[in-house]
Amino acid sequence: MSTDILVSSDHRLARLTLNRPDAMNSLSLDMVRTLAASLQDWQTDEKIHAVLIDSSTPKAFCAGGDIHFFHEVACAGLQGGSALLEDFFTEEYALNHLIHHYNKPYIAILDGIVMGGGMGITQSSAPTCIRIVTERTRMAMPEVKIGLFPDVGGGYFLSHLSGEIGTYLGLTGEIIGAADALHAGLAHVFVPRKALPDLVRVLESVADRDYAAAITTFAAPYQTQISSDECVLAKHRADIDRHFSYDTVEEIVRSLQADATPFAQKMLENLLQRSPLMVSVTLEQIRRARTMSIADCLRMERTMVRRCFEHGEVVEGIRALAIDKDQQPQWRPASFEAVTKEMIAPFFTAAWPDYAHPLRMLA
Repeated sequence: MSTDILVSSDHRLARLTLNRPDAMNSLSLDMVRTLAASLQDWQTDEKIHAVLIDSSTPKAFCAGGDIHFFHEVACAGLQGGSALLEDFFTEEYALNHLIHHYNKPYIAILDGIVMGGGMGITQSSAPTCIRIVTERTRMAMPEVKIGLFPDVGGGYFLSHLSGEIGTYLGLTGEIIGAADALHAGLAHVFVPRKALPDLVRVLESVADRDYAAAITTFAAPYQTQISSDECVLAKHRADIDRHFSYDTVEEIVRSLQADATPFAQKMLENLLQRSPLMVSVTLEQIRRARTMSIADCLRMERTMVRRCFEHGEVVEGIRALAIDKDQQPQWRPASFEAVTKEMIAPFFTAAWPDYAHPLRMLA
């Protein structure tokens, strides 16, 4: 069991507290294994009625996967630990699948930074999942910034958001706050940070298993403090749907170039800083995922992440943004115009025969 996760159970409520503050709770392989083992045990434990997942640090719920680990083992090769890199993504995606199908209320307090892998362990499609945001929530799927794509089931939950909100968030890696998260359907309810200890005490006292009702009642007095109708996504929804409805990135870029508004120009600037290849791969991922199950999405993404490390774009992105920090990634190719269908296709080409796929057992 990882010491970076505090595991407890009391008052019918089991609790997982991410406790790696120096790394903003970035997920390690040991943390993934602790989460998975605990959740599997509690699924069949009649004494446990619900699971609460939160963080011990006010800075972050979870900033994603440990990209320094990714870079280190990817550069070192098999003897340097790249087999552990393969294990990490296989086990992380299996954990995401478990959470999507969890059979008990799964309550996530998304206080602080929630990005990448942090989204993967909270964006469950299970009907009993409840996501709580605070005034300090900063949420994103920023993988395109490092030459990756929105994985951990990102293709599934982004493609199922209303209109083109998911396409916009996936291609730009834009950070959103609590009101935007509520508007997009990436969160259910707002509770101010100062009230979280009281909320936990309420959850510990629930005796009738109706955790959703308890949270709704507790949160009701605070809903006037936030308006999802006044957030960025709501104000620019028509523009987002118009610009991001195309099926090629070149068309999206041209649409943004023709719009002189500050919002469109900011989005254009963001796109032009990303890996042209991986933004294009991400658009294809999101379009394909619209008609796929969560299991098939995760299998697709497991193939994609293998291809990403084979190509090396993500290794370069992590180097530039997190290792050397020169902020000058040398993307291949360097422009959207140079990206071809032939460059995108290999990311979706099977890396294993079906019978040997590492996630073949997902239902």
